[in-house]
Amino acid sequence: MHRTYRTSESVTEGHPDKIADRVSDAMLDHILEEDPNAHVACETFLTTGLVLVGGEITTTTYVDVAEVVRGVLAHIGYDRPGLGFHHQDCAVLSTIKEQSPDIAHAVDRGDDPVADPYNRIGAGDQGIVFGYAHRETDVLMPLPIVLAHRLTQTMAAVRKDGTLSFLRPDGKSQVTIEYEDHRAIRASTVLIAAQHEPDVARADLEAELIEHVVRPVLGDWLDDQTEILINSSGRFVIGGPASDAGMTGRKIIVDTYGGFGSHGGGAFSGKDPTKVDRSGAYMARYAAKNLVAAGLADRVEIQIAYAIGRAEPLAVSINAMGTGTRDDDQLRRAVLEVFDFRPGAIIDRFELRRPIYEPLSAYGHFGRTDIETPWERIDSVDALRDALS
Repeated sequence: MHRTYRTSESVTEGHPDKIADRVSDAMLDHILEEDPNAHVACETFLTTGLVLVGGEITTTTYVDVAEVVRGVLAHIGYDRPGLGFHHQDCAVLSTIKEQSPDIAHAVDRGDDPVADPYNRIGAGDQGIVFGYAHRETDVLMPLPIVLAHRLTQTMAAVRKDGTLSFLRPDGKSQVTIEYEDHRAIRASTVLIAAQHEPDVARADLEAELIEHVVRPVLGDWLDDQTEILINSSGRFVIGGPASDAGMTGRKIIVDTYGGFGSHGGGAFSGKDPTKVDRSGAYMARYAAKNLVAAGLADRVEIQIAYAIGRAEPLAVSINAMGTGTRDDDQLRRAVLEVFDFRPGAIIDRFELRRPIYEPLSAYGHFGRTDIETPWERIDSVDALRDALS
């Protein structure tokens, strides 16, 4: 019997890095609302009393950067005194410039006399992206990251609805699952770091978080030996940007598969869909999920390689980790027959020029059930089976 332990973490929407991600995606959504063909690469940095928004944006519309930033901060919960950061009195600076014309020419090749319009959109950058799917949960995601996200989502929900009014916006979770022969059997450790009001007693904090967050989320994964750690550092009163600086794109493992599978290194938030860091990764997840849903593998990882300005990927590879019903090369051929990995085709298939991105900025881009995401659909199962018949 082979015993292993796998751990994933999540952070709440009030974590500094996630605030930065949300601002960047809110900027993107506001632009796409009026200019679906805009090119956006928006980065955000924040620290005590300051939000700095920069990057490269080429658009025909206008966005009030300060208004977007303050709206995001208020929505998250930085809207009352005593938090060390407030949506009304923080400074908002913008250093946005236009996208390089060299990149713009490589991406938008409208004068290219090709028959297929999907060849007229080249990849916005070189790079590799990965998609992953795993049969161990109903959303075909690894169990540790699913549970970690549900913990942080629940922390935010009970803070906002007043159930645990002593909570503040910042927080983290971490879940370790024990496996026997690759089968999840129990939660070994559950860690919660919750920012809180200064006058709450530690014993009350622990009891309330276990009752209203940990037990409802973990359920039967808990047993008498599960170690539950609440604010293991002691107090967590000062948090958010008053405690740590935040930057777009620093939680890429939280955004994806929690340390399962691989990651190409590119972040998602603030990027329009011509950037394959985002659209390519969404398509890779879609293909991987449909492979697993079709019963062709128990877990699978797909890698796609792109070159800037080229529509066709340089390479697509499949790794079913020994769980496939066919060998990896057969699965690869079926995937290439069913799915089109060119950026233009991905944008069209998922309708990615819509303002759909801000809700994705926290709690992961994959396996979501609280919002509809087209790359989570299981609608290519029959086509994959037919391709292998």
